[in-house]
Amino acid sequence: MDKPVRLRRRMGISGFMKKLGLIGGLSWTSTARYYQIINQAVYRARGGQHSAPLLIESLDFADIGRSTTPDEWAHAADVLTASARRLEQGGAAALLICANSMHRVYDEVQAGVDIPIVNIAEAVGRKMQADGIEKAALIGTRNVMTEKFYRQRLVAHGISLLPPDMELADRIDRIVYDELTIGKVSRESERYMKSELTDIAKENVQAAILACTELEMIVDVKANVLPIYDGTSIHARAGVDVILGD
Repeated sequence: MDKPVRLRRRMGISGFMKKLGLIGGLSWTSTARYYQIINQAVYRARGGQHSAPLLIESLDFADIGRSTTPDEWAHAADVLTASARRLEQGGAAALLICANSMHRVYDEVQAGVDIPIVNIAEAVGRKMQADGIEKAALIGTRNVMTEKFYRQRLVAHGISLLPPDMELADRIDRIVYDELTIGKVSRESERYMKSELTDIAKENVQAAILACTELEMIVDVKANVLPIYDGTSIHARAGVDVILGD
């Protein structure tokens, strides 16, 4: 710990903030949203000219973004672990992996560093449990909707999930990888998601989970037919809690 930090802590200065590391570029569009949410929250909490102390490593999404095979996921784990170590060495007190899908290798990356990595599914699960949500629909890319790495963490928080809709998962894959990750927002995709959420609201669920960091770009989270838990916002605010020491 450097001398200025020790001095501020010893003097009990309340404005002290921890440095947060972001593993971004997964995609750059959602990383920009993380940056915005975190800084807006820090400003609301601290006021004045305060902004968030962040380290951001923006990776090349094309290298790991569409991993499917065991070898590709092993490569993704290596890339994210190396990034996490660089951010740790840079002074980050904790990390966020700014993508739902990349939490498939969360355990491997966490094992490679000595600082905590805030798990997005855990953050969402805690929020939903606190709100009394017991049944929900999980909406995201194919690996998030179908594999256990995300679903099991939500179930551990007492949340029952609808079975994955494979047609929806395949369509979201196309929307995310062909449009949202390159900053393209289409009216067709907005209408599709609105229609799907309207249909999901007819199921016996209390809420829907946006478990893709880009979906907020085409879903109006605040004006929908059922409560929407946006993983991007929830995860980013969990990072703010680290910064502010809450």
